[in-house]
Amino acid sequence: MKALPLAMFWLLGIIWGSSFIYMKMASQFISPLQIVLLRVLFGLAPIALYAHYKDALKWAHAKHIGHFLVMAVVGTIGYYYGFAKGSSILLSGVAGALSGLTPILSFLLALVFLGEERASIYKAAGIAIGFLGVLVIARPTGGDIAATTIEGVLYNVVGSLSVGASFVYAKKYVIPLNIPVSALITYQLGLSLVILAVIVDLEGIGDIWSDPYVAAGLALGLGVLGTGLAFIIYYYIIDKLGAVSASSVAYIPPVVAIVIGVFLVGEKIDPWEYLGAALILAGVVLVSKKQADSKTKPGE
Repeated sequence: MKALPLAMFWLLGIIWGSSFIYMKMASQFISPLQIVLLRVLFGLAPIALYAHYKDALKWAHAKHIGHFLVMAVVGTIGYYYGFAKGSSILLSGVAGALSGLTPILSFLLALVFLGEERASIYKAAGIAIGFLGVLVIARPTGGDIAATTIEGVLYNVVGSLSVGASFVYAKKYVIPLNIPVSALITYQLGLSLVILAVIVDLEGIGDIWSDPYVAAGLALGLGVLGTGLAFIIYYYIIDKLGAVSASSVAYIPPVVAIVIGVFLVGEKIDPWEYLGAALILAGVVLVSKKQADSKTKPGE
């Protein structure tokens, strides 16, 4: 039983890590908000069909629509838009490296709102080192704007903060509802799609189909896998591992994103970006280490 949550943890990390190159490619054709709209659309379809097949959708769940709406805004729109916008500005590997902030921000939010964690010197050091990594990556260079800009970094920080907040909110308010995961995801993505359909300018959105490879990456990589399947795994590991432990999946996407960006796409990431990514990951290790140790104590 312990092996399956761990396997799902790694799979989610790989799926999320590969999403940055798909967002980067799609941003050459359509706007970040349009990317989010199509990602949600293609992610919702298979999940909604599955939820219907499992008879998981119930009118009685409508009384919890407030929670679903919060998750739609924080756990979907804010999260996806922050990363999509940041990826349109930064190199995909750099954007992926910044996603490592998620567990650090999740810890801070859990400390305040869940009471699951206690502050310690290790955790304080991890937070400081992680944010130092962000400052290293965000430094003004005066160089190629596609390589690194403060604006791109800030958008990625917003994305990490948003998904971190959604981990905590889901653990406190959504998981206890005992609603089937497929239904939760359907409600969350469905409300997200309604909101996006109202606010997104659709002009030029069809340009994505001019490149079949990029379109497939968005529809399958970001939609079916990166949204539909990823959300199933997302709720599963929150339930099995806890909000902060689950958010530590952010160890994996930075490495995956950098490997794809450098070795498969040929992005030129300079030593400062590598240093910043290493500092962020070091911060995550320090934030997570004591938590992992505490779980081995008798009676816990």
